[in-house]
Amino acid sequence: MKNRYTSIFNLYLADRIVLTSHHDRNARRRHSKKPHVTKRNQFIAPKQESLIVSKTLPPLRLKKNEERRLKAGHLWIYSNEVDTDKTPLKDFTPGMAVSVEDAQGHVLGNAYVNPHSLISARLVSRDTKYVLDQSLITHRLNIALSLREQCFAQPFYRLVHGEGDNLPGLVVDRFADVLVVQITTAGMEIQKQAVVAALEKTLKPTAIIFRNDSPSRKAEKLDSYIETVSGTLSGPVLLEENNTRFDIDVLAGQKTGWFYDHRMNRARMRHYVKGKRVLDVFSYIGGWGVQALTAGANEVMCIDTSAKAVDCIHHNASLNNAEDKLVSIEGDAFEALKSLRHERERFDVVIVDPPAFIKRKKDFKEGLTAYRRINQMALQILNKGGYLVSASCSFHLKREQLHDTILKASRHIDRNAQIIEQGHQGPDHPVHAAIAETDYLKAFIIRILSN
Repeated sequence: MKNRYTSIFNLYLADRIVLTSHHDRNARRRHSKKPHVTKRNQFIAPKQESLIVSKTLPPLRLKKNEERRLKAGHLWIYSNEVDTDKTPLKDFTPGMAVSVEDAQGHVLGNAYVNPHSLISARLVSRDTKYVLDQSLITHRLNIALSLREQCFAQPFYRLVHGEGDNLPGLVVDRFADVLVVQITTAGMEIQKQAVVAALEKTLKPTAIIFRNDSPSRKAEKLDSYIETVSGTLSGPVLLEENNTRFDIDVLAGQKTGWFYDHRMNRARMRHYVKGKRVLDVFSYIGGWGVQALTAGANEVMCIDTSAKAVDCIHHNASLNNAEDKLVSIEGDAFEALKSLRHERERFDVVIVDPPAFIKRKKDFKEGLTAYRRINQMALQILNKGGYLVSASCSFHLKREQLHDTILKASRHIDRNAQIIEQGHQGPDHPVHAAIAETDYLKAFIIRILSN
């Protein structure tokens, strides 16, 4: 182990002359300055304990011209972009901190690496003084918190959205005093105690849950587990969204138990359902359907394959004194829509928010067919002048492709589609401007007219 990184360090040292005199001058300048007074709203750097001399980090060298995406703002480094002759990936351990260099040896920033993943490294700081540790996590957590507190009056939101909040591999959903954490990368897994400490220091929660059972952990060769790492949790947590209450099972529900990303789209949907008959396909625990009830729908029918989810829909409707207007179907969405059409059922509003039909590029053709089919079936049971709410969380399906899918589905049944609103993920799911993969959610509210 002593000589494990010898070749890497030799390469690093051969390319650099440490400019001691320059650092000494900077040090003298710092000590000669007057005491610094921080003004309100001024940027505050992480505390000094996160400082590290970058020359102590082993380098990860890129091939020629492979730094261009990083310089454009992206944070990911793919395994085929690494110069494995000079810095073999096999010499690194999962989650290890590295100094990223271009082909000429110029430092681009600090990252953590995983030699077993297609995304072999993720940049955590372009300033080489900082590495991923409790201080940096706390600093960025406070920046993320300030955005959410500006946007939301109540403490129910996604607190950290991975790369969108410059914390790659970390997701935190907040349910008042309960925090549900998902860690999806080896680099963040190593820092999980620092994550807990940062959350406790910043928010003082009553419980912190690790929902580290995401399928994406397999790509990082990480174990799957669910754990209460801080405090206690005796049952479901109560969520309030758009004047509607829900009981959320954060220990056994899908992902963190709730999908905050559609909050704004659900709020917009509420404008179109008063006095209407509504169908909510792929209901889960009633995020759309129960909110349609509290917005004044005359009747809501919910469809989900899970018996447990259907029970939760009824429970959540009862929390809002609206169970008498709820009808549920436990079963496959495609089969249920087929049966409803056969029975000549009609609805004023149909909501189609399926799971991702296109999880990988190779799924595109089959997934696109599924999106077109489900939207076409929804339109076939929609009254004239009715509204279709159609959404997709598949990154590989672009907004214009979902638009085209809905258009073709409407023309197939000789109807005209009128786009009323276009939806996006909420502000607690910020999009990293340089990372297209963080912009994944799209939704349309469409009025369907006869020719």
